[in-house]
Amino acid sequence: MQAFLQGVGRHGPRIAVTLLPLIFAVLHAVGVLQLGVLQRLDEIIYDARLSATLPATRDERVVIVDIDEKSLAEVGRWPWSRDHLARLVDTLFDQQGIALLGFDTVFAEPDDSAGLRQLQRLALAELADQPGFAQRVEALRPQLDHDAQFALALQGRPVVLGYYFTSDRGGHTSGVLPAPVLEAGALQNRTLRATQWNGFGANIEPLAAAAPRAGFFNALADGDGEVRSLPLLAQHDGRYYESLALAMFRLLAGSPSVEPGFANERWRSPDGQALESLRLVQGTSTLSVAVDERLAVLVPYRGAGGPDGGSFTYVSAADVLAGRLAPGQLKGKIVLVGTTAPGLMDLRSTPVGETYPGVETHANVISSLLDGQALVRPDYALGYELVMLLVSGLVLALGLPLLSAGRAVLLSLGVLLMLVGFNFWLYLGHGLVLPLASSLVTAGLAFALNMSYGYLVESRAKRELAQLFGTYVPPELVDEMVKDPDSYSMTAATRELTVMFCDMRGFTQLSEHMEPTQVQALLNTVFSRLTQVIRRHRGTIDKYMGDCVMAFWGAPLDAPDHASLAVNAALEMVREVERINREHAAQGLPAIGVGIGLSTGPMCVGDMGSDMRRSYTVVGDAVNLGARLEGLSRLYGVEVVASETTRSASPQHVWQELDRVRVKGKASAVTIFTPLGRAGTLSPEQTAELAQWKQCLHGWRTRDWDACDVQLLNLQRQNAKKVLYRLYADRVASMRSAPPDPAWDGTTAFDTK
Repeated sequence: MQAFLQGVGRHGPRIAVTLLPLIFAVLHAVGVLQLGVLQRLDEIIYDARLSATLPATRDERVVIVDIDEKSLAEVGRWPWSRDHLARLVDTLFDQQGIALLGFDTVFAEPDDSAGLRQLQRLALAELADQPGFAQRVEALRPQLDHDAQFALALQGRPVVLGYYFTSDRGGHTSGVLPAPVLEAGALQNRTLRATQWNGFGANIEPLAAAAPRAGFFNALADGDGEVRSLPLLAQHDGRYYESLALAMFRLLAGSPSVEPGFANERWRSPDGQALESLRLVQGTSTLSVAVDERLAVLVPYRGAGGPDGGSFTYVSAADVLAGRLAPGQLKGKIVLVGTTAPGLMDLRSTPVGETYPGVETHANVISSLLDGQALVRPDYALGYELVMLLVSGLVLALGLPLLSAGRAVLLSLGVLLMLVGFNFWLYLGHGLVLPLASSLVTAGLAFALNMSYGYLVESRAKRELAQLFGTYVPPELVDEMVKDPDSYSMTAATRELTVMFCDMRGFTQLSEHMEPTQVQALLNTVFSRLTQVIRRHRGTIDKYMGDCVMAFWGAPLDAPDHASLAVNAALEMVREVERINREHAAQGLPAIGVGIGLSTGPMCVGDMGSDMRRSYTVVGDAVNLGARLEGLSRLYGVEVVASETTRSASPQHVWQELDRVRVKGKASAVTIFTPLGRAGTLSPEQTAELAQWKQCLHGWRTRDWDACDVQLLNLQRQNAKKVLYRLYADRVASMRSAPPDPAWDGTTAFDTK
């Protein structure tokens, strides 16, 4: 013991350095220091365990009636008229004998497809004097009121409708919410960190009255965009409402009441809410469902999603409506109506699939509630994490300095194996999801710091910078940044930058005739090639939005020529799309187009977002203008539309002025341009055409319609396919027939986005 104490005293500095990871890990665990890398690593570990232990078995109790591509082709595009849905409900209950029906969709607007309301207005107005017309309309009402037919089909049956919550500044609401399942008064004066929303989109009143049970179908996406959990309860206006999965399970279980389950003794979270479960109480029977601090449960995925995933039986809605199922084939089943059609936008990114049907996440939760077995992140996870950190950290801090290099390696490996083995035993044997990343990282860093802490301390800032910006910034720019890491951060700042919005034209129509995997592959290919162009021109990828990519230049690495870089990137992206189209033509695929908007100006750049998801992005008036200009590219028949500030900041290019416009959201007019190429690259014919176009614009703005017509006639002879010239020819003709107001200054106003 004395020798041990002497050794500890002699190696005090090394012990202190080895303890540094432990200190940081403890601060992270208690919430004082949030280390995103540890959270992300825990997510990766969770995903790996989940994928490795998927049961890959089918739950025959739950069936998904799929509004798939086949259904859309046979019945028509969504939303369907409610008489189809009424027939669907009647078939499921009367012919199939299902036990319970849930809708992973919302019916937020009345169904006017039959024209009943138009007929009623005619009966009260234009045709009010027609004998018998009003009576005939009223006689037809039972056949034409599809909402009433749907409500009648729902009435008195075990049906749970779906709805959604939203959060926006206006708190917009529509439809009728169901009754809350929990009031604030039942919380024993405690504050819960449940997910809160200030708006909602619910079902119209006739349907809500016919089927009063409803549940929200919102999911919770983690910071990486993956859906790992679903909230069972959410707060709105001080009241708590149940999810679709919980509502269906409660209806199946006889509608037990919902009560909060608070722990008596525990390692309390920093806010002291002490909620560990939801208690479903019916008479003397109580079922406890463990939840996390957000009143959510981890989704116990059974396997890959979709009809081919094997977790649940999928039945096409078209087959149900067409009577292609044998009577009683779904007898006693719990049925969820949802969609796998990509165009209906209910595909989620999950640990077991990047395009996972949203309806199946609810099916998985229902399945686990029926089994009473679920993956649980227990309320004592903080205590467990602290114990593991202290035990492993102190063992390494006190033991490593006293051992040789070989024995230090063996001790470190032993600690790592103990941490992993114990954690996996709790996961596999008891379904406990407990943190592991902080302990693993602490053990690894303790060993590394003890061996060579000097090197790691010096390079730590560089590694963190690469982790922060590596997703957004080209690798070569990261290499430049790590040379002086203290000069860069994600702290928001206002700087002059250039932003780009690039949208693919024709992709929506193309995707309608392709399988989801083909759509995914095509989109990934196009995005990859356009992203390579952006990176070659030192751009920073902001985000991908459907078939649109957003990027900016000038941050995080300063670039005085950011506007020119953005213009060069835009022109090369146009050429890249032309190459892609030549490849498509060889493969028999339709061509796609591209529309690009460029805007230069002061923007706020930094790490922004919510507690659940953040990103390095730009905001500001110049950003909004860039988005508006991208939308104008189709109208003017050009691939690239740039603001006047971008044109002024990029004199190396030849520009063609398009118009002076006033876009939605801006009071002042802006002049817009399209780049024709770098200076000196235009042919004499193109130069002459550009000069004629300038004369045409002068005639347009001075109301000299004759001069404008002459120039346009010559321009169209030279370039008959150019949309811009046809657009102005139509405008001149319109001005001749309806002269503008005397105050007209040649500006075109756009009232929509």
